[in-house]
Amino acid sequence: MTEPIRPPYADGSVTYGGTQPEVDHSEPVGGRVSAVRPDSPAWDAGIEPGMIVTEVAGEPLTDMIGWLWGADAEEVDLTVFDPRDATYAACTLERLPGEDWGVEFDGAVFDGMRTCVNGCVFCFMTMLPEHMRTSLYIRDDDYRLSFLQGNFVTLTNLTDEDIDRIITCQLSPMNVSLHAVSADVRRRLMGKHAARGLEALERLVAAGIEVHAQIVLCPGLNDCEELERTLRYVEERPEITSLGIVPLGYTKFQNRFSSSYSDDPAAARRVIEQVRPYQERARERFGRTVFQLSDEFYLDASVTVPPAAWYDGYPQYYDGIGMIRSYLDDTASTLHEEAARIERVGRELSSRSLTFTVVSGEAARETIAGFVGREPLCGQVVAIKNRYFGGNVDVTGLICGCDLIEQLDDDLAGVMLFLPDVMFNADGLTLDGYHRDDVLETLERRGAIARVASSLPLDLLDAIEDALGV
Repeated sequence: MTEPIRPPYADGSVTYGGTQPEVDHSEPVGGRVSAVRPDSPAWDAGIEPGMIVTEVAGEPLTDMIGWLWGADAEEVDLTVFDPRDATYAACTLERLPGEDWGVEFDGAVFDGMRTCVNGCVFCFMTMLPEHMRTSLYIRDDDYRLSFLQGNFVTLTNLTDEDIDRIITCQLSPMNVSLHAVSADVRRRLMGKHAARGLEALERLVAAGIEVHAQIVLCPGLNDCEELERTLRYVEERPEITSLGIVPLGYTKFQNRFSSSYSDDPAAARRVIEQVRPYQERARERFGRTVFQLSDEFYLDASVTVPPAAWYDGYPQYYDGIGMIRSYLDDTASTLHEEAARIERVGRELSSRSLTFTVVSGEAARETIAGFVGREPLCGQVVAIKNRYFGGNVDVTGLICGCDLIEQLDDDLAGVMLFLPDVMFNADGLTLDGYHRDDVLETLERRGAIARVASSLPLDLLDAIEDALGV
């Protein structure tokens, strides 16, 4: 029996398919100031946190792109709204060459996030259970966040003016969800707006905008012949400097899919073989691989992941491409360069009769064990099965609090336990609403020395030393 902790967050007003909260129209659109550095140009001009910059160089300020371009000078004119008395004021900021303005804004877009207009059959957000946190249902598809933060966008909601702005401001690179190139396949995959996305992409690459593209590969939908057409399309457009190919992921909260490449090693191997000629030709032509397969394909097919050089500097690392190779290389370098520290930590764990344990998702268990299980650490990796989402969800970042609490031992005496930091958001919450502090308290009541840390080898080594106080 596991002891109760804070129950999952539930908001009865939010249901499956919830949308973005509406923009507050009681104040003008603009960049709300979150911080001002003392003695900076913004400080000298009297700008304070809470004020809203509504215009830059005479143009409305709707996002950080407008700020970066409009304030790219040694002098800039602003219009500022003060919500304390609802007044507007004009001011001029001046700075020395190389000096920043000393002002920070609350967010990257100020006029409301552009949300998705598609109906992608593989959309993970449509496979979520009901009554999760509101933010988890927001399907952003904002070209500005693609440039500013690296989000993938479909381009299907772009106006001609948006496209012109991307080209004029040279917002490059853009991260674009491509998925397929045949009109009928794209419509089946993405819905009635699919054609607009490809039209916009053509205009961008014709204007020289660099693109990192993505395919979510769905068995029976955009694989085989359609994948071949998409690979040829990318090969013919050198402006697409990387193409990430990731396998379909699905939860139990849908009825469209019941299997993917994780269930069919032979199919995963066929994809690897189909893509390889394109990779080899790209390396001959550009010295880059360009066509990047997600780590899951290699894991599912039981094929060794390629060397680091194959990943072209990891342009799609946060799309799950190259993480395994990077971890393996980090393990090798840490074992070599930090051998004395590892030996000291191993002796300390042994002298205190502590078992070093790291939590991971099922997909990464063997990779992480390659570091954690080495002597003299002699640790173990506990892989949490994702019963909350079900389906083929097995990555560490989607571990949920309820599964963690249920599957870890009730008696954790003598265990130094590290939870992966990626399972918690910036507010310390898991996807199912458990708070980090409550989870740690629960595990400590079971006898564990529990910590949250990055699972990277050097970070883990730092975290063990910190926990041991050595």
